[in-house]
Amino acid sequence: MRAALIFFLLGYFTRNSLAGVYTDRFLAQYNKIHDANNGYFSPQGIPYHSVETLIVEAPDHGHETTSEAYSYYVWLEAVYGKVTGDFSKFNQAWENLERYIIPVTASQPTNSFYNPSHPATYAAELDDPSQYPSQIDPSVPVGQDPIFQELVNAYGTSDVYIMHWLLDVDNVYGFGNIPGSCNLGPDAGGPSYINTFQRGPMESVWRTIPQPTCDDFKYGGPNGFLDLFTKDNSYAQQWKYTAAPDADARAIQAAYWASQWAQEVGQLGTIQNTLTKASKMGDYLRYALFDKYFKQIGFCESPATCPGGYGKSSAHYLLGWYFAWGGALATNNGWAWRIGDGTAHFGYQNPLTAWILSNDNNFKPRGATAVSDWATSLDRQLELYEWLQTAEGAFAGGVTNTINGRYDPAPSELKTNTFHGMFYDWEPVYHNPPSNKWYGMQPWSVDRLAQYYYVTGDARAKAILDKWVTWILSNISIQGTQSYTLPADLSWSGNPPNVHVTVDSYNSDVGTASATARTLAYYAAKANHAQAKEVAKSLLDIMWTNYQTTKGVSAPEAATTYTQFNEPVYVPPGWNGKYPRGDVIQSGATFIGIRSWYKNDPEWSKVEAYLNGGQAPTFTFHRFWSQADVAISQAVYGILFNE
Repeated sequence: MRAALIFFLLGYFTRNSLAGVYTDRFLAQYNKIHDANNGYFSPQGIPYHSVETLIVEAPDHGHETTSEAYSYYVWLEAVYGKVTGDFSKFNQAWENLERYIIPVTASQPTNSFYNPSHPATYAAELDDPSQYPSQIDPSVPVGQDPIFQELVNAYGTSDVYIMHWLLDVDNVYGFGNIPGSCNLGPDAGGPSYINTFQRGPMESVWRTIPQPTCDDFKYGGPNGFLDLFTKDNSYAQQWKYTAAPDADARAIQAAYWASQWAQEVGQLGTIQNTLTKASKMGDYLRYALFDKYFKQIGFCESPATCPGGYGKSSAHYLLGWYFAWGGALATNNGWAWRIGDGTAHFGYQNPLTAWILSNDNNFKPRGATAVSDWATSLDRQLELYEWLQTAEGAFAGGVTNTINGRYDPAPSELKTNTFHGMFYDWEPVYHNPPSNKWYGMQPWSVDRLAQYYYVTGDARAKAILDKWVTWILSNISIQGTQSYTLPADLSWSGNPPNVHVTVDSYNSDVGTASATARTLAYYAAKANHAQAKEVAKSLLDIMWTNYQTTKGVSAPEAATTYTQFNEPVYVPPGWNGKYPRGDVIQSGATFIGIRSWYKNDPEWSKVEAYLNGGQAPTFTFHRFWSQADVAISQAVYGILFNE
């Protein structure tokens, strides 16, 4: 009897020590992220885009932050609640999000003037920044906004409860456009609301002219920054914000997991208020489901003749790349506008969040048609995965209701097979570089599909995942316990249903490997797929063993794109303006020329040497999303398999 008891206890403790390996890794990584000496957070508790400041990708400075980073912060704290039983930090993360990256009423002051019968005035998207500003054209018909009034009815406000996508956390540009105030200047503390992209698909980050979201003409030129982007007879001081819908959907997804894990330990009541806020966010997130100008969906090939939509005829029910809202600063005789997006990238879809908002009573929004909208969206998103899936298994770009961003006629080869009358786009939204070139879009989106499958057991999702998992397993190489490679860049040929993928290059990126491992883990746990589980484990073990740094888990990378610090930034001839810190905006400007403060960065000498003909500098970046992803994936593997 004693021997049997000893054997049982040895087995028990062995199993629990194994079960603790991956959750212990989570806590180790979590503690690195929260170590104040490692620099992941601002003094206000805002997660930076990266610890390192000299990094240019979608944000053009490491100490900006994004709604993406915030969504990962919420997710990180939800997992911390599961591992430790303490969900207070999850609540704190959402409170910080609400305070700093969702505009307060004073920062979006004239929403009450919004006319849902005329949401916005049309301006064509143009092919290249050199073609801007774009003429505003009030003669082009636009549709009606069918959800505004039900949102007002549900929440008693005309404000929008959504994250703006980009903050200058340390006020590096100097706008001082802090929550509730407009352009207080370089001496103001952060965070400062800013925006960048606004000039068509070829405007890479290197070609942007960052601007404040609150434009009171204090900086820039005589009309602030407005006449760089749109051409009008006159200009009014105004505010404007842009959402990145995948981030808001991820935050809701994270809140769902927090609700499940809190309920397991009898703590659901401690986070109920936060769940209500996540539900509210999901209500407003529906603006991502509509065409940019609320035009009808399907065969929309002329701005003049494509009619405006009524009711839900302008809804494609997919998560668009963005939506935006804005209005006048003056509260007397004010005005406001809202736009959706007629283009949807597969990489932004989140069927789990659509299911949550249409099925979970903790998250069903108050808006009168919200639950039915998200139920329709769930079905439509799954259909999009099916329509875009290549013979190999990977997912091609997306679909658009507005060819070239201006409702141009579609090429004949795209008309033979459409998606609810929308046209295939292999590089939705941006082309410099192509938006579906980066492999990371695959696991980011498919992870959400795998989580949906894990939660629901939907056979339709499994069939889609079966093909993708087969493809990615054939493209991952594991070299013992020392290294791995997985896709880095992809290219595409053909059109649905005959679209194909080619892997152009491979790397060992930690963030995409982590997301891939989590995708495989969720799939393996539900489908009982031994190889997927084994590869997920190998990826997690190898990165943990071989890519440790004092600040996280990261691999060195060569910044070969940094020649573009000298990239020309188009400014119309004769246009002159200034940034708050004195940088001049005029014809002949360059990326570094309008960001001279970069020359004071402690790493600038490495870039300068490269610009002078030296080797590409190598950096070991600690991006918040990537480091949080590593922590989350380690924990998820431990939670799913308890080994």
